[in-house]
Amino acid sequence: MKILLADSFPQTHATKLADTGHHITSEPSLDADTLTGAIDDHDILVVRSTKVTAATLDATSNLKLIIRAGAGTNTIDKAYAAEKGISVCNVPGANSIAVAELVMGLIISIDRNIHENVGDLRNDAWNKKKYAQSRGLYGQKIGILGLGAIGLAVAERAKAFGIDAYSVAKTGRSSANEERILAAGVTQLDSLDDVLQICDIVSIHMPSTSQTQRMVNADFLSKMKDGAMLINSSRGDLVDEAALIEAMNTKGIKAGLDVYDNEPSSGQCTFHSEIAKHPNVCGTHHIGASTEQAQTAVADGVLRVIESFENNQLIFCVND
Repeated sequence: MKILLADSFPQTHATKLADTGHHITSEPSLDADTLTGAIDDHDILVVRSTKVTAATLDATSNLKLIIRAGAGTNTIDKAYAAEKGISVCNVPGANSIAVAELVMGLIISIDRNIHENVGDLRNDAWNKKKYAQSRGLYGQKIGILGLGAIGLAVAERAKAFGIDAYSVAKTGRSSANEERILAAGVTQLDSLDDVLQICDIVSIHMPSTSQTQRMVNADFLSKMKDGAMLINSSRGDLVDEAALIEAMNTKGIKAGLDVYDNEPSSGQCTFHSEIAKHPNVCGTHHIGASTEQAQTAVADGVLRVIESFENNQLIFCVND
């Protein structure tokens, strides 16, 4: 089959695909516009952050499978793909460890002002008096919104720091998930309001849907503690950025952000963001899943999806 790799993909795994007889085209610099002209007669498309629009789907008559090399599929027009008989699959859970590690890094950096420490030292400023003040993480409470693979990985790491984890109770979870939630020490509360009102840290791990977009709004933020910490490593459009700026200004909310509303889809460019510039924000460049360990795990998952597809089996299909 002809496979188009429209984002960066480990060469070792691309070679494995070629060695099994596939024709591989690697074009990591493609974006939503240029992808339309490159898709031509490929059977399989593999993407990470590159958007797959209706125009791209209309530009191909042979595409059978789109694989999102990761979990979130909000950048793919799944409904239109289904109309055209194109399956969309993802690789859930493979990058959970990497994202959870970044979440803990953001929490630690905010608590100890590490990012500001570094900036001052680089500018020849010594301010031990200012930076010696920290609450410390032991005994704090973290609310985890979304107890999928990433949320559970965060809970497990928070437990190691002595942080008590809370989430919203949900019906229909599998017994395996409930057992892992229990092992991670997560206390399930009746409502989101209960979580927001008692937690010192709130970390979001939910997909972008019509129900979750702008869920972090003025009402949400008003229920958080003054001086609490908000972490978002999921999708930028879950947060009303204007409301968060207001809450940081009036309630002293601090934020660790790896994602932003209307963030660039390219790897390098100019990005003007008022929220990223805010002094209460410790921000990173949507790098949550960007570790060698995670990319290897995701690439392994992509190969598994392709192998299953060759054997007339669809795994992790999100638009059937």
